[in-house]
Amino acid sequence: MAREPVLTFTDRGIFCPDGGFYIDPWRPVDRALITHGHSDHARWGHGDYLCTHQALPVIRHRLGDIRISGIAYGEARRIGGVTVSFHPAGHVPGSAQIRVEREGEVWVVSGDYKVEPDGLAEAFEPVPCHAFITECTFGLPVFRWQPQAQVMAEISTWWAKNAAEGRISVLAGYSFGKAQRLIAGIPAQGPILTHGAVEEINQILRAQGYPLPDTTRVTADIGAKTHPGALVIAPPSALGTPWLRRFGQPEEAFASGWMALRGIRRRRGLGSGFVVSDHADWQGLNDAIRATGCDRVFATHGYTAPFRRWLEEQGYQAGIVSTEYGEETEDPPEATSP
Repeated sequence: MAREPVLTFTDRGIFCPDGGFYIDPWRPVDRALITHGHSDHARWGHGDYLCTHQALPVIRHRLGDIRISGIAYGEARRIGGVTVSFHPAGHVPGSAQIRVEREGEVWVVSGDYKVEPDGLAEAFEPVPCHAFITECTFGLPVFRWQPQAQVMAEISTWWAKNAAEGRISVLAGYSFGKAQRLIAGIPAQGPILTHGAVEEINQILRAQGYPLPDTTRVTADIGAKTHPGALVIAPPSALGTPWLRRFGQPEEAFASGWMALRGIRRRRGLGSGFVVSDHADWQGLNDAIRATGCDRVFATHGYTAPFRRWLEEQGYQAGIVSTEYGEETEDPPEATSP
């Protein structure tokens, strides 16, 4: 009788029968291994959590009183009939791919990842395996990122122009990961102000030793008059809200991989948008998969159907895994097709 695969796909999440645990489950389970701290992958309600030491503080901050423990990158741990280890995914600080081995057969769950080092998150490391479960948020050839230094220089130029015209620059980026990447990567030229949701994460990461420049949390007494020409980093939900009134008539922009699609920028009513993604682009996805040496690939959230077809054309055994990931990805509701 054939044994079950190393990992199976259930209505609660990706399950390891021989280990008795789930990876990034979206419904409550007894034991969960978590790739990173975004809310679509780290959810409340599980009995026990395991993540990297680096991911643990943010997850605890977001989920509150949970039973959670940490593991070092690369540390092998026996759980039931399998050996697991966590490896850098490059997505956000503390993010990991999870490797599961049973009797020499290796499966890897990517979580979310990007392959270009950003100077803040632990850089992506390919993990050799037989089967690779990969995201494909940007799994179409149209998505090809420019080098980070080039994009950060473009943002710096935009900020300088706005400041010279006496205007505040408001740049939207997700409060965990994207916001800190922007803060660390944009060349300094003036004060950086932060929304409270961003600054809370900044403080947690600084306490862990991540190198973030000084920032100032926006309070009731801070605005365009106190910090002329400043750059404000805020979550996307802050755009177009009364919270921005303290900055007069600021220039607003959104940093996201979806800014590669001009229609998205136009529908959001943004004068400026910068293509900055914490997910792998088309080339990055293909390079990452090739580097694993795998022959089986399962695509999770993103452009799963076209990406699977492409993988099959390249000679891989490919499938699609239905998941509930995506609530805190870069995918805006209107961006469901290229």
